[in-house]
Amino acid sequence: MAETLLIPQTSDRRAMYDSLVPQIAALIDGEPDLVANLANIAAALKEAFGFFWVGFYLKKENQLVLGPFQGPIACTRIAFEKGVCGAAYTRRETILVPDVEQFPGHIACSSASKSEVVVPVFDRFGAVSMVLDVDSDQLNDFSQIDADGLERIAALITAL
Repeated sequence: MAETLLIPQTSDRRAMYDSLVPQIAALIDGEPDLVANLANIAAALKEAFGFFWVGFYLKKENQLVLGPFQGPIACTRIAFEKGVCGAAYTRRETILVPDVEQFPGHIACSSASKSEVVVPVFDRFGAVSMVLDVDSDQLNDFSQIDADGLERIAALITAL
């Protein structure tokens, strides 16, 4: 089990994800508890990138329910048809939002959130079991590099 992350001192996010993904894989390897793994993944992403908010919303019956996260308090429940998280869940695809104020139906859990990326996480049967939600307090803070890196991390969760 890892106790620290080796975070490259660079502004190159691709290099940071390339370094972080295998470290997260090692961190969760052999740990069967989903909540513990999600908590460590959220902490690793927050520590590595300093994102405003990082967390998971888990599918529970007919909605998404707040799971492990790092950052300020958050919305507890999100309907499948609401906000960026609901859209990523329903569409089964990663959604990049450069300006949350421009996303129809955005849920303002925090007025400090300015941009967002949400990645669906699939279970081993191909159903969306949760979403990984990352918010920034900067406009246009995410790119396809983040989407790709976060999708690689989501694939690690699918493999659990």
